[in-house]
Amino acid sequence: MLLRPFGLTAIASIFLLGGCALGPDFIRPKVETPSAFREAPKHWKVAEPRDLETQSTWWEIFGDPQLDKLVQQATDANQTILAADANYRQALAVIGSSRAALFPNLGSSVSNSRGQSAGTNGAIANTRTTDRVALSSAWELDIWGRLRRTLESSTSTAEATAGDLAAARLSVQSTLVQSYLQLRINDAQQSLLERTLTIYHRSHEITRNRYQAGVASQADVAQAETQLLSTEAQLVDLGIQRAQLEHAIAALTGKLPSDLLLERSDRVPNLPEVPLVLPSALLERRPDIAAAERRVAAANAQIGVAQAAFFPNLTLSASGGYQNSSFADILSAPYRFWSVGPALALTLFDAGARSSAKEQAMAGYDRSVATYRQTVLTAFQEVEDNLAALRILSTEKEIQKNATRAANEFQTLTNNQYLAGTVSFLNVATAQAAALSAERSSLDILNRQLIATVGLVKALGGESSK
Repeated sequence: MLLRPFGLTAIASIFLLGGCALGPDFIRPKVETPSAFREAPKHWKVAEPRDLETQSTWWEIFGDPQLDKLVQQATDANQTILAADANYRQALAVIGSSRAALFPNLGSSVSNSRGQSAGTNGAIANTRTTDRVALSSAWELDIWGRLRRTLESSTSTAEATAGDLAAARLSVQSTLVQSYLQLRINDAQQSLLERTLTIYHRSHEITRNRYQAGVASQADVAQAETQLLSTEAQLVDLGIQRAQLEHAIAALTGKLPSDLLLERSDRVPNLPEVPLVLPSALLERRPDIAAAERRVAAANAQIGVAQAAFFPNLTLSASGGYQNSSFADILSAPYRFWSVGPALALTLFDAGARSSAKEQAMAGYDRSVATYRQTVLTAFQEVEDNLAALRILSTEKEIQKNATRAANEFQTLTNNQYLAGTVSFLNVATAQAAALSAERSSLDILNRQLIATVGLVKALGGESSK
């Protein structure tokens, strides 16, 4: 319903009644948090989100220049990151639109019309031409805070998309680092198998010579050949994984698989130590937690927008210009027109549409709070998972180290016994297979430690000290 313009006194009264934005002010939802990480107890402190203050080059802890170069390429050219960046820029543009609604708008028009109206007593009226030049302005006074809450929601949403961008960047970087480290472990596995094949070739040659000399059986020769060919097949099979890892790295860096070639390297990645931050820093640094929190703030502001719909909108409008039958004389003072005044609009009946919109906003807020709390729970789970993995793998590494030493000793003793003719080649094959398995298990543990290390850095929000 559009009401007639009223006086300045009435307008002032509405300002006094309104004056502040409707709806609840944002308060960060409470979440249940531990006093310390279970795997590494630390003191607790009140957290303040600061996920966007710094950008960490955490991957440099591995000390690999080629890895540093690949991560930078991925950061600049990965399509997932570019899409998240476009979402962020789009959200910034929405802020501009929301902010513009707080200010008056100014429009202009130039028109030419020709028409004829009905005359009196059946007479035909003259045809009339009307030329018009006008300026108009309208300004919605944000008495109930609808526009301010909309701007607040847009700003929080943009901050959430900034968190999404940081999370996408961290996810791509960590995936690339894990793929690269797995590729280097694959290289180490290939080097191990190549060294083993050299030994197996010699064992096969020795066994054939002993067979020709009549001191070894044909079964020994067949056993040595079987072991040699099986190991060669394992070496070939590693090429599948390496090719797939290389292709994955190419895609992450925004390249076609055919455009990236990573030469083999005998350098085994070092296992760095990751300093553990305070539990509160998890809430400060995790971009997904910051994004979830800011979506709660955006949903909270939408409640105020929905509540403001129950109150009237006050708009100040003005227009003025010139109108005449000829453009030549249109700017003359006698042909000037203008109008100015306020208008109050209030919806009296909408069949419950505004109430439903408010319920929808409140349900959206509850959903965002639940999502925020679940994001926090997941974050602590990821940290604890990787801490537990690193702790247990450290113990497993020491046990496997002893197992590898024992397997190598067993292989040496068995080889000597075989050359002395006291055991068959089956014993040698068993010892060699055990030694190879122990070496590959050691590399597998290192691979899992590296993956868990990257997972821990990611779970901590990409923070690490070099």
